[in-house]
Amino acid sequence: MTSDAEPLSLWQKIRTLVIGGARSPQDPHVFHKLSLIAFFAWIGLGADGLSSSSYGPEEAFRALATHPNLALFVAIGTAITILVISASYSQIIELFPQGGGGYLVASKLLSPTAGMVSGCALIVDYVLTIALSIASGADAIFSFLPPEWIHFKLELAVAGVVILTLLNLRGVKESVVPLVPIFITFIVTHLFVIVYAFYQHAGNLPAVISDTAAQAHQVSSEIGVFGLFVLIMRAYSMGAGTYTGIEAVSNGLPILRDPKVVTGKRTMRYMAASLAITVLGLMAAYVFYGVAPEATRTLNAVLFDKMVVGWSDGYGKAFVLITLASEAALLFVAAQTGFLGGPRVLANLALDRWFPTKFMMLSDRLVTQNGVLLMGVASLILVLLTGGSVRFLVVLYSINVFITFCLSQLGMVRHWWQVRGQGPRWIHGIIINGVGLVLCSFILVSVAVIKFDEGGWITLLVTGTLVAVVAAIKRHYNRTMKMLARLDPLVDAATIGGEGLAVRTQTAPAFNRDASTAVLFVNGFNGLGLHTLFSAMRLFREGFKNFVFVQVGLIDAGVFKGAEEIERLREQVDNDVSRYVAYMNRHGFYSEAFTSIGTDVIEEVLKLAPKVLERFPNSVFFGGQLVFPEDSLITRWLHNYIVFTLQRRFYHRGIPFVVLPIRV
Repeated sequence: MTSDAEPLSLWQKIRTLVIGGARSPQDPHVFHKLSLIAFFAWIGLGADGLSSSSYGPEEAFRALATHPNLALFVAIGTAITILVISASYSQIIELFPQGGGGYLVASKLLSPTAGMVSGCALIVDYVLTIALSIASGADAIFSFLPPEWIHFKLELAVAGVVILTLLNLRGVKESVVPLVPIFITFIVTHLFVIVYAFYQHAGNLPAVISDTAAQAHQVSSEIGVFGLFVLIMRAYSMGAGTYTGIEAVSNGLPILRDPKVVTGKRTMRYMAASLAITVLGLMAAYVFYGVAPEATRTLNAVLFDKMVVGWSDGYGKAFVLITLASEAALLFVAAQTGFLGGPRVLANLALDRWFPTKFMMLSDRLVTQNGVLLMGVASLILVLLTGGSVRFLVVLYSINVFITFCLSQLGMVRHWWQVRGQGPRWIHGIIINGVGLVLCSFILVSVAVIKFDEGGWITLLVTGTLVAVVAAIKRHYNRTMKMLARLDPLVDAATIGGEGLAVRTQTAPAFNRDASTAVLFVNGFNGLGLHTLFSAMRLFREGFKNFVFVQVGLIDAGVFKGAEEIERLREQVDNDVSRYVAYMNRHGFYSEAFTSIGTDVIEEVLKLAPKVLERFPNSVFFGGQLVFPEDSLITRWLHNYIVFTLQRRFYHRGIPFVVLPIRV
């Protein structure tokens, strides 16, 4: 091993071309470069909510069947609900400025188990967000393409998932910036549709109101006032997909520009205003133009065609084409919310050991690559299994997000009640979150009951299964921690200074470059590292005169939150290895330490190894590896085996590397 750099393989060259080159997490400007201002966050995190206006209002409108004017009541209720949920999540942003969304809120304010359930519900919801958004986008595109091309729809949906997965592997900002023109086009065209619809029918508003009152009276006379209420509430619940995505801002705070709370609340206002106006405006336009559902086209496509009647033929067709194209494209963009939010939830679960720790690791592009890949693969499988059917995916959708909404609102209500004696602000807070809890609970129960027999049970079954799997993972990690606790006495013994070594001296040992050197990889001053050290001493007796300790601080999703966190990690790593060095010096051995921090332990070690060998040419490398009572696929999946990878890489370079087993 004579060089820090190795030639890139063909796969590495292709990966760099597609995903991009590595980024340095130690660049002081990297957080500013990667973070999103409110406008970009509105696009990346708000597109899901805004794009739901392409299918949420349609589902509610269809549920009213022969009473379309009642959609005005549903539209007003939906807009109010959007504003209430958004206001409640603005309070969550203030209380949890570090992000975490529904998972962190439920974990901190209710219980870790409640947080886990919320997190699992969000993961399934984000997978459905990706699948439904892309399937809806494909539907919108084929609304204005020749009918004979319809058999290519599934291929287009699959391509959409793959492309978005690759974009997100490149990074957050890289996946959002190219989508800006699409988002702006959608906003401009749909705002024009709404304003034009109200302008054209301003004189007919009294007649519309009169017809709506007549329909309400007719329904109430046929099935009673309660029946009228149930009909409206059913339609209101069927449009529940409209609210998904609101939670994404509080969950995605770590990727927002400082000050994060200010940026997050501004993003939330943009999202709430745009979504409420769009939903209210489109549902009113359905009523104004007497839109009726058609089998092969979306309701919006029918609306746009009716709106341009009387326009110059060329202008009308061009406007409809551009509007539908922007709608279809935004639906693809909306899948971005799943790719931004899903990996973040997975990382938070992994940090608390509910999920495999590999999901909190960052790639060299500083993204949670494993989370992105899991979301991409899961949504791709879902699209293929359902054939990209929007009607079926809508049935599966929106249940889970309301599980998270309810737990978050309940947690906030509990918080405000606990701090009720600390000022008048709690009254405002508990009212907003209390109303949000009531609305979200009603929608959750309604949607679960209405959709259960239609396929909603599948969502609940998948979520329940994921909860069981995650709970089993947590139990395994807890058992492992208890087993590792058996090594804690080594730390106490080393602190006192006696365990494992017979010779003690107060004389500072001299440096001897040519003496035999033991190089030990450690990860903190703990029982694992000390067990490796004492095992090497027992096996080789007095064979080593120098001891070198190598530690790499891993920059994962829990650390990559700011320059201060990275600096704190660096200080912790230096402090850990300095304790090993001091301990060995006290016992008559020359000792040094080599440290680094980065996102890939193996790559950082391979950079440090030549420096160690240059200073200590007669070195033997040691690494400890946990040995479980029963080796299985689960233990291999939940724990890393980096030491074997290092041994193989060192072996090919002719460097001695000894793996020391640590039985727990």
